[in-house]
Amino acid sequence: MITPAFICDAIRTPFGRYGGILSTLRADDLAAIPLAALMVRNPGVDWEQLNDVLLGCANQAGEDNRNVARMATLLAGLPVGVPGATINRLCGSGMDAVGMAARAIRAGEATMMIAGGVEAMSRAPFVMPKAESPFSRHAEIHDTTLGWRFVNRLLQAEYGTESMPQTAENVAREFNIEREAQDRFALASQQKVVRARHDGFFSEEITPVTLAQKKGDPLIATEDEHPRVTTLEALAALPPLLGPEGTVTAGNASGVNDGACALLLACEKAAYKYTLMPRARVLGMATAGVPPRVMGMGPAPAARRVLVQVGLTMDQMDVIELNEAFAAQALAVLRDWGLQDDDPRVNQNGGAIALGHPLGASGARLVMTAVRQLHRTRGRFALCTMCIGVGQGIAIVLERV
Repeated sequence: MITPAFICDAIRTPFGRYGGILSTLRADDLAAIPLAALMVRNPGVDWEQLNDVLLGCANQAGEDNRNVARMATLLAGLPVGVPGATINRLCGSGMDAVGMAARAIRAGEATMMIAGGVEAMSRAPFVMPKAESPFSRHAEIHDTTLGWRFVNRLLQAEYGTESMPQTAENVAREFNIEREAQDRFALASQQKVVRARHDGFFSEEITPVTLAQKKGDPLIATEDEHPRVTTLEALAALPPLLGPEGTVTAGNASGVNDGACALLLACEKAAYKYTLMPRARVLGMATAGVPPRVMGMGPAPAARRVLVQVGLTMDQMDVIELNEAFAAQALAVLRDWGLQDDDPRVNQNGGAIALGHPLGASGARLVMTAVRQLHRTRGRFALCTMCIGVGQGIAIVLERV
């Protein structure tokens, strides 16, 4: 018999720009912030009974190495007996962490878990391979912020190793996604964030981050740093990233960002014991593979797979959180599902084009936002889905309780 897994609480840091206000924070310190906030927000919990902490992180090449989830668990002040594991499904890492935590609870192997993710992209290091021969004078250096490094030549020959913007251009060409449509989608994301911020939507899901300064009072980050005030004309004037024939620009793509998010999941018995308030039930999660060169299409089959798994249809979804890696791929996925470009259920409070995309944290943020939007609108079902580098998609279905 399946034990229902409930999301009982969720919190995140603000999302900072690349090189912005959060860039002085190590990934483990950044990840510890929402973990500590969950402890403060839920004083009735016996944290010794927490079964595990699963955090997504895509890089793990610098200060986020050596199992950043375990390091963050210790830094947050959780009992030393609480273990932690780091999940890497690239952009889908945080969502995968939530799904894996829910699976453990549903299988009866756990009663209470924390799941989420972190990415400190500003602090991603440069890395060098070891020499392949004695006294070699050949040296390479790779930036680990985003994309490929240490490329496997067989994989490159078989599937290609296009950059993320190039995969978006591939999608735009293959699925006929117009530049104007991409810019309109990007503008709508920015405008939705402005409205949501005005309504106080984000203030309820963000825990402030205090940053010590060498001189003067500390800085306190309380808002996402990435959103821009823009116009369709301004977006249309931006040059394509990959040459004059392209359509993908800095304005219709997600950001490179820093941030962390954490969710508290529990079974019904644990929620009752520790006076937690179940907010949503995790009904199921699924993943799917697509060609790496069009990795942005990953949500299309992943969403279909999870909907079949839980016995629901797209028409039954009241809230859809589709990660905006690029406007081109988001639009291609929507059209593949048979939805309009401006379907009112999609990213009602904006998405990654405006808010930013700290890789390991974004999937957890989508789930948290979906739960909150379900309660805000009194909807029943939500779909959260995102594309993943190297050609994958991931999707989760939630039910409000």
